[in-house]
Amino acid sequence: MHEDVKTINDAFLKISGRGEKTAWLWHDTSAEAAGVWRPISSAAIYGRVRALATALAAWGVGKGDRVALLSENRWEWPVADFAVLALGAVDVPLYLTLTAEQVGYMLRDSGAKIALVSNREQYEKVCTAGDLPALEHVVVMDEGDFEGAESFRDLLANAVAMRARDTEFDAKVAAAEPDDLATIIYTSGTTGEPKGVMLTHGNLASNFTLSTVPFGFNDSDTCISFLPLSHVTARHLDYALMCDAVTIAYCPKFDQIKAAMEAVKPTIFVAVPRVYEKIRQGVEGKSHGMKKRILNWALSVGKEQRPATLAGRKQAGFDWMVADKLVFGKIREAFGGRVATFVSGGAPLGMDSAAWFADMGIRILEGYGLTETSPVIALNTREKHRIGTVGPVLANVEVRFAPDAELEVRGPSVFKGYWNKPKETAEAFTEDGWLRTGDIGMLDANGFLSITDRKKELLKTSGGKLIAPQPIENKLKAHTLVGNAALVGDKHKFASVLISPNFAVLEGWAKVHGVAAGDRAALVRDAKVIERYKRIVDEVNATLPPFETIKRVAVVPDEWSIETDELTPSMKLKRRVVEKKYAAEIAGFYQDEATSAR
Repeated sequence: MHEDVKTINDAFLKISGRGEKTAWLWHDTSAEAAGVWRPISSAAIYGRVRALATALAAWGVGKGDRVALLSENRWEWPVADFAVLALGAVDVPLYLTLTAEQVGYMLRDSGAKIALVSNREQYEKVCTAGDLPALEHVVVMDEGDFEGAESFRDLLANAVAMRARDTEFDAKVAAAEPDDLATIIYTSGTTGEPKGVMLTHGNLASNFTLSTVPFGFNDSDTCISFLPLSHVTARHLDYALMCDAVTIAYCPKFDQIKAAMEAVKPTIFVAVPRVYEKIRQGVEGKSHGMKKRILNWALSVGKEQRPATLAGRKQAGFDWMVADKLVFGKIREAFGGRVATFVSGGAPLGMDSAAWFADMGIRILEGYGLTETSPVIALNTREKHRIGTVGPVLANVEVRFAPDAELEVRGPSVFKGYWNKPKETAEAFTEDGWLRTGDIGMLDANGFLSITDRKKELLKTSGGKLIAPQPIENKLKAHTLVGNAALVGDKHKFASVLISPNFAVLEGWAKVHGVAAGDRAALVRDAKVIERYKRIVDEVNATLPPFETIKRVAVVPDEWSIETDELTPSMKLKRRVVEKKYAAEIAGFYQDEATSAR
């Protein structure tokens, strides 16, 4: 544990005190640079943070003031973060996928004094967000003509001259206390109105100084930062890895991650389950004929070696060597060829996906947490790992279970409350001060935590049976033709499912099977397509108890995404949005329910 780090500001002083050692990498896409990855040293970070903090202070930004950040993952994001916190101010990170209306709500609710945005699209959101009485300055990171806005680059004009340590500035930075509010992170709103989660310096530091310690990361490691920094998981990870002296490479867009992995060759890869699912679907979707037979053979070899993979031991045998040459090595190369640690968080990975990757020789260490817990509650490590669980609980976190199996936690990483929402804050805690996570789980005899589902998302059939939708949805998503799935059936006789196809694979399948559909709507109505998805559902049903089996299926003509609002920024399903959007299809499942024997 980094015992000298009690606040994020302590972490900044540690990170920026390594002189000319490379701390960050950024992708220079200018014409003359031809896409080279350029280093930023610890000393350069210090100069940039100090320059920006000086500029913000000149505008009157001080202790407790809120500053909004609306940007992709780029070096300017952590510079802005550290500069705001250096002044004792509070940053408010916002997701890029928010609409202007949502941005306006959060800027008004937080009372943000400054908005730091990355580009024209985000600048225009602020400009069209409605009345913002507290907002005094807008700063744009990209170069260009932005009416009424300040240039981020201009504010950093003196950064090189400010690389030398300044005792007065360092004293101001070090004055932060663990109980000082550091950030307000708005929940992505899988249910209801977004709430501003208030996290202190101490909340975050108590978590990121502990979570990565068992891994022994050091200055020989590299990680690509591509999960949105507006999400607490990505931010926590970057703080932790920077404290471990790991080099962070900032990747602004998800569609650039493949090229980034090839160029940077990270040793650490952390992603949400949907990223792993897409990688798996990409491999299976390209495997036909002989390639498919080779893939299946390799997976059977990998399955025999799964215990060794999960135990972190070296696999052995002639068959393994051949399978590794033909299949497994190519998968590792897709990650850059050097990844030694794979981690999944943000949503349940699913046993099927975890097992598939294990059979590929890749052990994914799954973790679990909430925005309200800064975020990590439990995490599998190299030494303590059990597939299908989210690992042992962190040493400074306590857990218990309510009578209905809802997980409750307490510890120094648990948040102080929701911004401007005393009623919701009170409801989040038990009478004796434990946080209600809203998740159903269990702890096994060896201390490994498992999470079944969200309490609010459990389906209760009219016969009184409880169905956890996520494990079933994960089984369906393990199939390459399934992009996403939403189980429905609360208060009904039986469960049904809405399936959003993986259209890239489905359209290829349609050509092979002689399905000539002019558009997606026609494609999902085709009898052969409907029958294929019913067979997938039947395969999953064969693994389920009778009361959980899916009786009816609707394949929808839409690929669910963050942009179309069916998924949160961490790619979790927005169940209420989906149920509202497909209300007619759901009604069709149950229109004859009263007379149906099923």
